[in-house]
Amino acid sequence: MTTTASSNRWLTLLFQSASDTTVWFQVALTILRVVVSFFMIHNGVDKLADVDGFATNVVANGLGLPFPVFLTYCSALAEIIGSILLILGLLSRPAALSLVFTMLMAILFHLKVDGFKIGSFETATLYACSFLFFLINGGGKYSLDALIANKLESSDA
Repeated sequence: MTTTASSNRWLTLLFQSASDTTVWFQVALTILRVVVSFFMIHNGVDKLADVDGFATNVVANGLGLPFPVFLTYCSALAEIIGSILLILGLLSRPAALSLVFTMLMAILFHLKVDGFKIGSFETATLYACSFLFFLINGGGKYSLDALIANKLESSDA
């Protein structure tokens, strides 16, 4: 196996979806990917609207993490850029990974502040589970990842 073929194999694994191939499943997966990601963008924009407030109240005081302003920007950009990438279905797994991590931090924050009150960490948990699904399965048949994977597979042949 040549180095190029080996590289293409790894790239294909990164971009290729592991999901069911039936049309209706793929349509539902695409709708879920787009809708969940679209709503996540608003969370990132909200953080950018009040960086100091989020940095102080959530990152520093709530989670006790260092560099709260920097981490607020990281979180906001992960939510905005990661969601846009996921809407497009481009680099779906890395985008989903960043969003899962961000939502795990949100879940931790809500558990530390409010305990096991369902209302406070419910949304973050639903987001985390949705993004975990895309981390495992990829963007699906109707994504830019699928186009890239098909091109990589055809160039190997």
